[in-house]
Amino acid sequence: MRVLVVTAVTAEADAVSAGLGGSGTAAAERALPGGYVLNAHPNVDVLAAGVGPAAAAAGTATALAVASASALAPASATSSVSAAPYDLVVSTGIGGGFQPLAPLGSLVVADAIVAADLGAETPGGFLPVDELGFGRTVHLPPPGRAARIAHLLDAVHAPVLTVSTVTGSAARAGELTSRHPRAAAEAMEGFGVAEAAAAYSLPVIEIRAISNAVGPRDRSAWRIGPALDALRYAFQQLSPVFEESP
Repeated sequence: MRVLVVTAVTAEADAVSAGLGGSGTAAAERALPGGYVLNAHPNVDVLAAGVGPAAAAAGTATALAVASASALAPASATSSVSAAPYDLVVSTGIGGGFQPLAPLGSLVVADAIVAADLGAETPGGFLPVDELGFGRTVHLPPPGRAARIAHLLDAVHAPVLTVSTVTGSAARAGELTSRHPRAAAEAMEGFGVAEAAAAYSLPVIEIRAISNAVGPRDRSAWRIGPALDALRYAFQQLSPVFEESP
């Protein structure tokens, strides 16, 4: 299958590429409109699209549009990279874990991708945008494939929240937990990636490596290095999955 993997920042994309590079095949860089750059591996392209749901949606949509139009540069004679449209989109990177469900260094595979702060504050509390009659707040990854990936990675399989503002207080963590009691992680890009994938009728998976606990902001407690190591490990394990037929 052909897979587009979308991260927020280059460090995450590099960790994914390092995991995929276990086959010994070096990635080729491919330029996209808008200044985006794909790291193209056999069967898998990796894109750092930017931080937040809007940037993630824009970058993902650009890559999907180019692939759909077959506008990518032809693969060289020495590369097995195809310019064919994608079969699967994966949102990934580091994220915050709701404790104790997702400890630092663990992996989370989403069974639901939830826009947790898309809506309106009211005197009676938060109302998600779908309850206001506008759009949606949840994308559901293909359940069989998501469960299989979670099992392969020994990952927590639970909702991942997309937020535009990262949680930095116990009160905010408690509010999110009360509204989403099964949530295992929060990050900033998954819902944006999923919206772009849905526009092209493509399935989406979200995988998060936990670098910090959701709650009071304490940078001294962050474990970004081990989370990036976990991300690299995840994509080492997933390489055979991506080589399968769609």
